[in-house]
Amino acid sequence: MPRYKLTIAYDGTDFCGWQKQEPLLEHAEGTGSMKHVEESLEAGEPGRVALRTVQAVVEKAVREVVREPVILFGASRTDSGVHARGQVAAFTTTDDPAQLARGSGWPVERGTDPLLRALNGRLPDDVLVTAIEAVDAAFDPVGDCTGKGYSYTIHASRTRPLWDRRYVQQVWDVLDLSRMQEAAAVLVGEHDFAAFAAAGHGRQTTVRTVYSCSVSDATPPDLAAGTRLRIDISGNGFLWNMVRIVAGTLVEAGKGRLTCDDIREALRTGDRRKAGPTLPPAGLCLEWVRYT
Repeated sequence: MPRYKLTIAYDGTDFCGWQKQEPLLEHAEGTGSMKHVEESLEAGEPGRVALRTVQAVVEKAVREVVREPVILFGASRTDSGVHARGQVAAFTTTDDPAQLARGSGWPVERGTDPLLRALNGRLPDDVLVTAIEAVDAAFDPVGDCTGKGYSYTIHASRTRPLWDRRYVQQVWDVLDLSRMQEAAAVLVGEHDFAAFAAAGHGRQTTVRTVYSCSVSDATPPDLAAGTRLRIDISGNGFLWNMVRIVAGTLVEAGKGRLTCDDIREALRTGDRRKAGPTLPPAGLCLEWVRYT
């Protein structure tokens, strides 16, 4: 049975994250997410709604193209408002001759370029499949992943951003880049990142390996005021809100409120109170997922 790997980019602003969600109506109303809610006719359960998620939108497009109730599995469960340039997902379809004769499935010999065009023709403006490849039937987007890379972009200025406000997080303070770079270096390596995880992360272990963590000046030449700083971090996996907490910690270091020793103490103790705040999702982007 053919299996296809999709690379997906999306503007996460108007999505309730990657993963499909169909909460009870009263629960959805309490989350502040109702502007992203669509009435769920497919759920088949009274009182439930389907939140607008990337998985649901792309899976619906896939089902319309291959005419099968396929399930799309993603590599990373990005949160509400988080963007992606390199999310990876996969689905399996049929190559049974009888099913193909009825118009279902997508055989490998049909090619991935027509599949790419067909999917993108059914997707909304804020999500795009950028690449498709046929993969081994055993390919697992989650289990086979060996690394992920994220970026977080900060707009350091008292003048708020306009044109790209969906993709940066404003910080009013002047930030010391060298302090942030020194603090970022402390996080590289294998550590227990319990202090950098949201409560209820649900993981058996909070030990992760950060391959790289850097902060660079990403100020465009036409920026009217302030500076842009970009945090890039890669690792073998990340805990819930870990990158946003790392970003908040580095911002605190840039303000002079946290030192490298403070960050080492947060890693040593696992005390969430010793790390920085969880920054909002707007500045966060999943850049790539690696399988080598």
